Amino acid sequence: MLERLCSALSALALFGIMGLTLVDVVARKLLAGSVPGSLEVTELLLVVVIFAGLPLVSLHGEHVVFDSLDPLLPRAVRRVQGLVIDLLCACGLMVIGWVMWTKAGQMLEYGDKTQQLGLTLGWFVYLMSVLIFITAAVHLLLLAAPVAHHHIGVDEGKAG
Repeated sequence: MLERLCSALSALALFGIMGLTLVDVVARKLLAGSVPGSLEVTELLLVVVIFAGLPLVSLHGEHVVFDSLDPLLPRAVRRVQGLVIDLLCACGLMVIGWVMWTKAGQMLEYGDKTQQLGLTLGWFVYLMSVLIFITAAVHLLLLAAPVAHHHIGVDEGKAG
């Protein structure tokens, strides 16, 4: 469910960027004018693509890893290392999510809006925060039920 929701959100935002870019380019070429606010909307949709993709990256173990020393470490050490990394990622993401949640509230309070279209920015920052919290939850779930593509020493289909 989480994977489908994040995938759909990211895909819809990316499709929106593509459609808006197409319309904007055609408008510039044929009508000698750009779509008003297209840059702002593109930037906000890009935020959605990136932050909706974060839980997917963590869920599938597609993040950047440094594994040059892994062959030198015993399997048990690599297993513990994976658990520690997931715990640190979850804690760090929770802190970032909390800071962003607080900032979103401030932005709504101050009435921060985009310059051209007047879109309320606080709601986008709340969305970013929620997606960060979801990514943190993915890392916590990986602590409870590790999977082989994340943790050395865990056989496919077996947790623990």
